[in-house]
Amino acid sequence: MEKIAVIGAGLMGHGIAQVFAVNGHEVAIHDPFPEVLARVPERVCANLRSLGLDESSVERISVHGTLEAAVEKADIVFEAAPENLALKQDIFARLSTSTPPSCILASNTSVIPIGEIAANSGDPGRILGTHWWNPPYLIPLVEVIQAPGTESVYIEKCIDLLQRAGKVAVHVKRDVPGFVGNRLQHALWREAISIVAAGICDAETVDLVVKNSFGMRLPVLGPLENADLVGLDLTLAIHNVILRHLEASPEPSPLLARYAGEQRLGMKTGKGFYEWTPESAQRVRERLTRYLRDAIKKRE
Repeated sequence: MEKIAVIGAGLMGHGIAQVFAVNGHEVAIHDPFPEVLARVPERVCANLRSLGLDESSVERISVHGTLEAAVEKADIVFEAAPENLALKQDIFARLSTSTPPSCILASNTSVIPIGEIAANSGDPGRILGTHWWNPPYLIPLVEVIQAPGTESVYIEKCIDLLQRAGKVAVHVKRDVPGFVGNRLQHALWREAISIVAAGICDAETVDLVVKNSFGMRLPVLGPLENADLVGLDLTLAIHNVILRHLEASPEPSPLLARYAGEQRLGMKTGKGFYEWTPESAQRVRERLTRYLRDAIKKRE
């Protein structure tokens, strides 16, 4: 069974490690911050308890004070460092000289093109993207991104590994910013913010509309399935009317930029599009976790 290494023990990293430990893999994890690394067993055990899973899986996760120690025997490395291009480039330059030549090197970036991350590496053929979604132990999807220099054999091996770990692994054939999921998600967010900025309705109404209309069918009917369902002639007719009225700015919304400048950052500052207390924010997090946990159980 493949040996897994994870670089970064934060929100995504410890969850990725958990996925493979639960599926019987030995996992080595490194983080440059000792206090973050030390919390890995506690965080994983808490996740396992919430899912009703055997906590002994955590014993397959070992923590390491250096990157080199974590990856020296790895068959695949998942990098889960912050979204900083220079940092990721440095990590992959180190990984290319610290891992066995057959080891797959995967970045968990959400939007940065993989080719840019691999630019300073001497071995781009085994570097690819694996975009996990938060929380990685509950969201099934992992986008596997093929950069121009990635050899296909590593894509195939990575998809096979992820599928055996219970993930829905999809092949993204072109290395574009945002890949597939985030391009779709942020197209929706851009329009949602634009609607609020234009005074068409408030933020709560936008969210109610999504959650109580097309959002309800998305788990079982994707957008292109729905287009086929209603008919492409109708889809074309609607597009002929609506597309010219949709937000198409290549720049972030001025409203979003103003809120960020005012430190209206959402739950972490108590105010964003909504006002938040610690209690109301926690209720939303718990509601999301319950929903995802129940959805996963129904899929099993």
